[in-house]
Amino acid sequence: MNKQVNRVRLTAGRVDAFVCPADKSQAFLWDTEAPALALRVTPTGRKTYVFEARLNGATMRLSIGTAADWPIGKARDEAQRLKMMVDCGTDPREVERQKKADKAAVIAAAAAQTLTVGEVWPLYLENGRPKRRDAWKPRYRDDLEAMAAPGGVKKKRGEGVTRPGPLFPLLGLALPDVNEDTLKNWFDQEAISGQHQAARALMMFRGFMRWCSSKPEYRSLINRDAGRAAAILESLPGNIRRTDALELAQVPGWWQGVEQLNNRTASVYLRALLLTGARREEIAALKWADVDFQWRKLTIADKVEATRVVPLTPYLAQQLSTLPRINEFVFASTGKAGRIADTRASHAKALQSAGIEGLTIHGLRRSFSLLGEAAGAPAGAIAQVMGHKPSATAEGYRPRSVDALRPYLAQIEAHILEKAGIEFDAKAMPTALRAVQTG
Repeated sequence: MNKQVNRVRLTAGRVDAFVCPADKSQAFLWDTEAPALALRVTPTGRKTYVFEARLNGATMRLSIGTAADWPIGKARDEAQRLKMMVDCGTDPREVERQKKADKAAVIAAAAAQTLTVGEVWPLYLENGRPKRRDAWKPRYRDDLEAMAAPGGVKKKRGEGVTRPGPLFPLLGLALPDVNEDTLKNWFDQEAISGQHQAARALMMFRGFMRWCSSKPEYRSLINRDAGRAAAILESLPGNIRRTDALELAQVPGWWQGVEQLNNRTASVYLRALLLTGARREEIAALKWADVDFQWRKLTIADKVEATRVVPLTPYLAQQLSTLPRINEFVFASTGKAGRIADTRASHAKALQSAGIEGLTIHGLRRSFSLLGEAAGAPAGAIAQVMGHKPSATAEGYRPRSVDALRPYLAQIEAHILEKAGIEFDAKAMPTALRAVQTG
């Protein structure tokens, strides 16, 4: 049965009476008043109005709606509207798709306006690693998490529960609401508990805002410069540059205090920091695979470059060889990270024993530089061993090979051991080490 045979003026009675033949999967009853309109019926009795026309040489068929929902007159009007679009060369399907896309865009834009810092923060932790790095430094990643922690967890030491981190109040803000006023109010409130901690939290949050501004999906939602507003900068505490370092007279007491620590791993670790000038995380992350006892070299994960290779001096090699090989890390630990994480408590004990105040872990790095100069090592060699970014120095910076660095680092080590009152024979066994009195 063709369209011509099944073309009638659709009425309510004809729509109700029309059924699908038993041997058909569907049947159509076409309207004479709106020729592009048809009533489609299936064997189940479902009746739907459809529109059919040709566009660009191809037949299209669109569903208008069910007969139960669409009165005949409205179905005719819709069919006529669609026919006019097709006659003008417009594809109704594309128009409908665009409408849906526009609606979805409006909904997405509205949702974006309510997107909170807390929803994006985990993505930042996952993907916001610094440039030239495969991942966050473990300690800094831990600090980021702690800064935004909700608190309420039982303290590991002492009674009570932990306080929320300084950044936690910001997590509930929608990204567009992160502005100069909200950040100033937040900073002033956090500064009551501690200005320096609030300032550090602000620096971390600036990193988050920079990352958001680098992502197309968040760029229009956040003002990356809000954290640099004058009203906030005026509230920041002064940036006091630390200059703490061991004085020559303090070296023997410090060395003895560190050597007597019950935690031998921490003891060797602290001495390794002084003897290499490396950053604390660089030495903490040292693996046995990075230690070449045969050719006396250390491969250190560098802050500026991927790695740097420095000589392994005799005394340090001897000390490392006495450490137990628990896992892949030289300074191993039974903690979650598998390696030494925080030696401030151990260092504090050594400082108390030596009567030294105000010396930080990073102060050992400055101490190496000063002791290296006192030992007569060139500034460029000291800088290269420490992993400083190459720059023009008094002697003119030029990279040296490991073998070229070796005598200078050995010279520095010998100087530090002499000032510490340690007599060391490079050919002696570890048991032959002994402290000597210096006059």
